[in-house]
Amino acid sequence: MDYQQAQNQLALVQQQNQTAMQTLQALAQKLAAAAPDPTTGREWAMDLREAAMAMQTQAQSTTMLVQQMAQYIQQLEGALATHPNAPVRPTGWANQPSAGSGFLGSLVGGLGMGAGFAAADNIVNDIFDLF
Repeated sequence: MDYQQAQNQLALVQQQNQTAMQTLQALAQKLAAAAPDPTTGREWAMDLREAAMAMQTQAQSTTMLVQQMAQYIQQLEGALATHPNAPVRPTGWANQPSAGSGFLGSLVGGLGMGAGFAAADNIVNDIFDLF
């Protein structure tokens, strides 16, 4: 696996997390409409919000893990590229000129991940705000 493959996997994980949260939001809206009374509806919404928060925590952990793996792969590729007698030719990130390495790359990656977390927070809050 090279850095680009890890980044692609990270994007896939983030997309799947977003889809799962949107599915929960749709379910919350259906439950709100089907609730026999406001108290039951609030209870269902709280239960669903708890499940959404647990899923969000798991999604954040998975995203951070994949991002850390991608950064480690990037470091290994960079180290391999500078090795005087490299047994293999590095591919992927180490050979691509970009401003996405080092501090700036970490900052941009972190901002992207933070945006995903903010979207998930909004969905969890929307579930809670149904009642």
